[in-house]
Amino acid sequence: MGKLYVVATPIGNLKDITYRAVEVLNNCDLIAAEDTRHTSILLKHYNIKTRLISYYKYNEEERSRLLINYITEKGMNIALVSNAGTPCISDPGYRIVKDARERGIEVIPIPGPSAVMAALSVSGVPINHFLFLGFLPRKELEREKIIRDIKEKGIEIVVLYESPKRIISLAELIAKELPNATVCFFCELTKVFERSYIGDIKTVLERLRSDTKANQGEYTVIIYNREEPSQEGRLEASIEALLVDFIVKENITLKEAVEKVSKRFNLPKNHVYRKALELKGLLQGFK
Repeated sequence: MGKLYVVATPIGNLKDITYRAVEVLNNCDLIAAEDTRHTSILLKHYNIKTRLISYYKYNEEERSRLLINYITEKGMNIALVSNAGTPCISDPGYRIVKDARERGIEVIPIPGPSAVMAALSVSGVPINHFLFLGFLPRKELEREKIIRDIKEKGIEIVVLYESPKRIISLAELIAKELPNATVCFFCELTKVFERSYIGDIKTVLERLRSDTKANQGEYTVIIYNREEPSQEGRLEASIEALLVDFIVKENITLKEAVEKVSKRFNLPKNHVYRKALELKGLLQGFK
C-alpha cells in the first residue's frame, strides 16, 4: 500500500520550500494539485518531472475515490499540494485525508510555509493562543455577526484571510465594532510586492483608503482586541476589596459595608451582598 503526503509549498517566494518537500515531490508517483497550472511553475523551477492531477473544491469527492484507489490497489505514493501554503488550511484536502485515515493509509505531513504562521511571527503581538477564522463570509450581516462575537466573547487575537475586494469594508467594520483594536494587515506575504499596514485600526483604515494599491493581492489579517476594562468591570473585580476597605477604615460591620458600597458605586445591593457572602466564606476558610 502506498502513502499520502500532505506537502506545504511556498506562499509566494519559490525559495521558501524545504529540501524534504522537494524530495517528496520528486520521488512520489503522482501529485494532486489544487491548480495544475499554478503548481507546474513550482515543479519547473525545481526540475521536478512528477505527473500532475487536479484536485480542487469541485472535484474533491470524485478525485478522492480515484486517488485512494491508486494508493491501495496500485501502491502509489501521492503528494497533495495546494496553490500556496499548507493544504487543508482554508484549501482543499480534507476529504482525501479523512478517506485515507479511514482506509488505514499512512498520511504524512511535510510541514513548511503557512500564511497564518508567517503573519503571526512578525505581528509584534503576544501569541499564546489565537482564533483562526479563514475567509469570512461575503454576506455583510454574517460578517458583522462574526466581528461582534469577537467583541462580546472577549477573544483577544484573531487571524483571518480576506479578499482585496472587501479589505476596506472589513477595516471599516473592525473600526466600528472594535475601535480600540490593534491590527496587522499583511498583503502578498513573501512576494515581490509584499505590503503591511500595522497599528491602531483607525490609522490602518486611513492608510488603506489612501493607498491606490490596497485592492490588489490577498490579505492575512490579525486583530489584537485588547479592550481596556470599563469602570464597571474594574468595580466588579474589586467589590471584595471595597468591602474590606470600608470595614477597616470606618470600623463597620460587613452588613453596613454592603449598604455603603452599593450606594457609593451604584451597584445592585443583592449582587454586593453575594460578594459579601463569598468574602465571608473566604475569611472563614483562613481561620
